[in-house]
This record gives sequence, structure tokens and C-alpha cells, in this order.
Amino acid sequence: MKQMVKDRTPSTEALRRLYAPIRAELDQVEEILRDELRSDHPFVDRLVKHGFRLGGKRLRPALVLLSGKASGVLGPEHLKLAAAVEMIHTATLVHDDVLDEATLRRHLDTVNARWDNEASVLLGDYLFARSMRMVSVLDDPFGCRSIGEAAQTMCEGELRQVAGRGNYDLAEEDYLEIIANKTAVLLDCCCRLGSHYAGAEPDVCEHLARFGRHLGIAFQIADDLLDLLGDEATAGKSLGTDLLKQKATLPLIRLLSQATGNDRAEVLEVLSDSGNHHRDALRPLMERFGAIDYARRKALWYSQRAGEQLDLLPMTEFSEMLQQLTEFVVNRQQ
Repeated sequence: MKQMVKDRTPSTEALRRLYAPIRAELDQVEEILRDELRSDHPFVDRLVKHGFRLGGKRLRPALVLLSGKASGVLGPEHLKLAAAVEMIHTATLVHDDVLDEATLRRHLDTVNARWDNEASVLLGDYLFARSMRMVSVLDDPFGCRSIGEAAQTMCEGELRQVAGRGNYDLAEEDYLEIIANKTAVLLDCCCRLGSHYAGAEPDVCEHLARFGRHLGIAFQIADDLLDLLGDEATAGKSLGTDLLKQKATLPLIRLLSQATGNDRAEVLEVLSDSGNHHRDALRPLMERFGAIDYARRKALWYSQRAGEQLDLLPMTEFSEMLQQLTEFVVNRQQ
């Protein structure tokens, strides 16, 4: 499929256009989320409604719907599954904000900033439980099993990242495996669910699942770059947390693989300092050693591999939107 022209419009406007073919279905997913994310207990109700507002681009539900429409026909299962994966994603965001001690997301206070860590952890658990309850009522156990397996893999990926904090000898292949588990597996799951429940042939389901996985890896590399280079006012969330939490992301891994002698010693000295000045201190070194450009090229490589998985699909507005998402994930500013 052809490569799309780079979209430089703001992220929200770009997504509004990309989601136009599934706008009606996404609105129905939003209604399901509003109905599900409420409680008769006032404190719980405030928490879940705030969590609902922290949800971001609705990329995961969009992938369920677009994969379904690109490979077959949507059914009522797609709407519930789309809502369920968004709950899973929101749960991970709430938990991530605790781990990163982040205070801002989507231009709003994080749950841990407005309330505390205890409320955040329990809210994330609550969202996981609600999502599994939603899909458990489907006649086919495929959805529940797929989401459960994806959630388990995501947690393993996060645990591996926690275990690797401060390990600045982390190999690039280990980093890629970690982000494939913690981020890409859910996008893989979304595309697999969308195509499976649309009645697609197994090979089509596999290609779309691989599309989601490559897209997720590209998304996470771009997100790691955004944490280094982005502007908090534009991104609407706390940035610089990866370096502060001693996470070895791809730009840093590349820098450490290229820098030697005094340059490498300077990098390690900056990383050992307290405070949140690491981004500014390391950026000149990253630019000099080409670490940022290297990470950008790697994100683009995975986005292109994602696009190649769509070649067996008929050219429709839905497959075209999936292709355009490969451009969006590497060029976004939020």
C-alpha cells in the first residue's frame, strides 16, 4: 500500500479525520464507557469519571473497529470489545502514573496527584475487573481469553522494565522485547479481535495482528522520544520521567552504545544525578551521537513494517485509515 503524506496537523485534528469512517461506532463505544464507568458510591464514581477523562486518543477501540471493517462486518461484540480494551488501556495509564510519579495527563491532574497512590492502584484494578466482566458475557470465549492473555503479557513487560531500572547495559533487543510486551501486545490484541469477530480468514487475522504489534512498537519508540523531546504544554502530560526513573529507552541505549571514554562517563554521571534536568543535559550528546535520529528511523521502520501487513486487504477507506495510522503514531506530538 502506498505511503501517505506526512500529517503535520495537531494530533486531535488528525485523529478526528482518521476516525471519520467509524465516528458513529466510536460514539456508541463512548456511550458504553459512560454507562460502565459509574458507581452508586460517590467517591468511586468521582474516581472512575476522572479516569474516563484521562483516556486519550481512543486508538485501541479505533483499531478494533477499523480492523473489523477492513476485513469484514462489525457486530455488537465489536462495541463491547472496543470499550473493554479502552478500559484496560486506561487502567495501565493510571498505574503508570503511580510508577512514574506523574502529575499531569491529558492536561488534567493524574489520579495519584489529585487523590493518592492507593486510590490510583485500586482504580486501575477496578477498571481491569470491569473490562473482564464486560467481555465475559460474550458467547464466544475468544475475546475474554485474548484480552486476558494480553493483559498478562503487558504486566510481565512492565515488571521486566521495573527490574531493568538503572541497567544502562540493556541491549536493544531486550528493550524491543519489553515494549512489544508492555505496549504492542494490546494493539496486536485489538486488531486480532476486530478481524476475528468480523469473520475474517485466519491469515487475515494474523496479518492484522502483526500490523498491531509493529504499530505498537513504533508507537512506544515515538512515545519514548516524546518523553525526551516533547513540550509538556503540548503533550499535556508529565515528561522526562523515563530518565528520572532510570529507564533505558532506545535513544539512551543507542547513545551509550556509541559514546566512549569521557563522553560515556559524562552520560553516566548525568544519569546518577538527582533532579529532573537529565533531558536538557543529555540532549546535546544524543544529537551529537545521532541517538535521536536513530530512534526516529527505528520507529519509522516499524511503522512501515506495519503498513506492509495491510497489503492483502482490499483497498477501502478503512484499510486506508489503518495505513494512515502508521504515519500518525510516529509524527504525533501528544
